Amino acid sequence: MIKRLFDIVASLFGLIILSPLFVLIALLIKVYMPGPVFFHQIRCGRYGKPFAIHKFRSMKVHAIGSTISVKGDNRITPLGAKLREYKLDELPELWNVLVGDMSFVGPRPDMPEYFDRLVDDEERKILELRPGITGPATLKYANEEELLAGVEDPIKYNDEVLWPEKVRLNLQYYYQQNFLLDLSLILSTVFRSYNPRILK
Repeated sequence: MIKRLFDIVASLFGLIILSPLFVLIALLIKVYMPGPVFFHQIRCGRYGKPFAIHKFRSMKVHAIGSTISVKGDNRITPLGAKLREYKLDELPELWNVLVGDMSFVGPRPDMPEYFDRLVDDEERKILELRPGITGPATLKYANEEELLAGVEDPIKYNDEVLWPEKVRLNLQYYYQQNFLLDLSLILSTVFRSYNPRILK
C-alpha cells in the first residue's frame, strides 16, 4: 500500500516537474530524428499480463533486428545514444508507473517470450511484482549495452549469463523487498552507483 502510494505521488510529481524536459527532448527528436517521438512496445507485466511500455524513441524509424541492443548498434541514432546513456529515453515510463503498469522499483519488464523462460514456480514468483524502472538487476547491469558489445555472441551471453543472474537478483528482491530498500535502490539509481551488498 505504501509502495503504491509512493509510486502514484512520486510519478505524478515527476511528470509535472520534468514536463519542460519532456518538451525539450520531444523537440530534439522531431528535429534530429524525423518520425514518432515515442516508442511503444508490449512487455510482460505483473502476473504475466501484457502492457505497453512507453519510451522516447532512440532508434531509426522501422529499425529491425534483435530485441537485444548493444553499444554502437547502427539502429540507434546519435541523439538516441545520448538519451540511452543518461536513461532519458525511459522518462515516459513515469506514466506507466502512474497508471499502475509499473513501479519505481521491481524487475525490468521483459518481452513476452521471456515469460516461458521462468522455469518453475519459484522463479515465477517474480511475476507477482510490478515491473520496475529500476531494481538490483537493473543497477548491476546499468552498462549492459557496453557489456554485450564486448562479447562475441551478445544473444547467447544474454540468455546464458545475464538472464539467469537477473532472475537470481530479482528473486532476492522478491524476498527482501521493503520501502527502505526501495528508497536505497532509487537513490543508487539517481547517483548511478551500485552496491552489491544492497541485498543481504
